[in-house]
Amino acid sequence: MDRLRIRGGTPLLGSLYVGGAKNAALPLMAACLLSDEPLTLDNVPMLADIASLAALLRQHGATVDRGDGGRLRLHAPTISNTTAPYDLVRKMRASVLVLGPILARCGRAKISLPGGCAIGTRPIDLHLKGLELLGADIDLSEGYVTAVAKSGLRGAHIRFPMVSVGATENLLMAATLAAGETVLVNAAREPEIGDLAHCLVAMGAKIEGIGSDTLRIAGVARLHGAGHRVIPDRIEAGTYAMAAAATGGDVTLIGCRPENLETVADKLIEAGVEIRAVAGGMRVMRRNGPLEGIDVTTLPYPGFPTDLQAQMMALLATAKGASVITETIFENRYMHVPELARMGADIVVHGSTATVRGVERLTGAPVMATDLRASASLIVAGLVAEGETTVNRVYHLDRGYERLVEKLTGCGAVIVREAA
Repeated sequence: MDRLRIRGGTPLLGSLYVGGAKNAALPLMAACLLSDEPLTLDNVPMLADIASLAALLRQHGATVDRGDGGRLRLHAPTISNTTAPYDLVRKMRASVLVLGPILARCGRAKISLPGGCAIGTRPIDLHLKGLELLGADIDLSEGYVTAVAKSGLRGAHIRFPMVSVGATENLLMAATLAAGETVLVNAAREPEIGDLAHCLVAMGAKIEGIGSDTLRIAGVARLHGAGHRVIPDRIEAGTYAMAAAATGGDVTLIGCRPENLETVADKLIEAGVEIRAVAGGMRVMRRNGPLEGIDVTTLPYPGFPTDLQAQMMALLATAKGASVITETIFENRYMHVPELARMGADIVVHGSTATVRGVERLTGAPVMATDLRASASLIVAGLVAEGETTVNRVYHLDRGYERLVEKLTGCGAVIVREAA
């Protein structure tokens, strides 16, 4: 099992390229199951989650071929297997996204209840209730969900009681082939959903309200092939922005979209970071003096993303004064707190709120990654800390950060990956 060794105290300087968004690429890959024609995706990152979903798509009968420059060609002329087995689904929660497309195209789908990071229960009840409204019969038994729509799916008016990215994506894909009109109200507005919607439109879907919380989908008889470029990863960009700010550096993030990071940028500016939009990206610099403590609450987009909460906590660990972080999305997303405390951070958690009192310095220590974004927070802390930090169980990072060590060393970080 690999680990990272980091020698902290060096400001990050230079530029790095922000890759394609994992959270956009995964539903886009699942969308190939909606058509018997090829779907070509560009700017797809090479990550463990991408490989896991590719393996699942192949067992459903799709071909997945990787070309140069992050290109994936996906083709599912027929769906030879409508069951998504436990051994594949348990590796990644996003596997549930094959449920809607397979059900819409074949009238039947069976999928194991999903796995993923241990950051909360994250039930899929909103997915299933929505599919029932679209005309599916749902059965849960022995750890599997079986959905059947013998006469096909039909349009429905679906109001989500709470915002759910995954449910919005699953029902959006299913609705493209449902008879009649589907309206999704209180739909998630994340840029990754807009990216999926634009790709579906390129495939022949009829969708109105893209980017809003109300999506109207007029079902069509079939979708055709298309080509689409995956949007840049705003979470990767935000992670490197925080690493640059925490180390007192000056980094240009090439290829990111500042408009998808406005809330994050606002909070960084409030903490004392200077951010400038530049041609093709964004420049992040520490202003003169220490960072200032701020309050942050995670919320659905366009609010502050839960996927950057841990990294922000690492940044605020050495900020002047106290900060308060409130996590409203997942109930178990403070598992990085004990590890940051090993490095000298002063953090007290009460329920969904964490109070971070800035300390003068962090010190290197052996720490253990508990999930994908917690891993990133420990790297941010390690880049700041005096001495050497060893981050264990970094396989989590392989799920969401492409060529992280290479990108950071290109900006002057002293970081190496080695076998434990």
